[in-house]
Amino acid sequence: MADVEASVRDLVNRDRDCTERAQAQMDLRRKINLLIGEWKTAGGGEVLPDIRDRVRLRLLKSESRPTRR
Repeated sequence: MADVEASVRDLVNRDRDCTERAQAQMDLRRKINLLIGEWKTAGGGEVLPDIRDRVRLRLLKSESRPTRR
């Protein structure tokens, strides 16, 4: 999904038609919302990570890697 968002952003920044990519992005968001709804219906109740959590985890992961010399 991040790739689709980046391509839409790139097309907008270059003043190009992004209709197809934007529709694909909206379709992905609908699918994710549907999957989350199904997950909750099936008993899922944990708090899902948001972007801040993912970035924090990515930073922690990269800090734990040993540096190459």
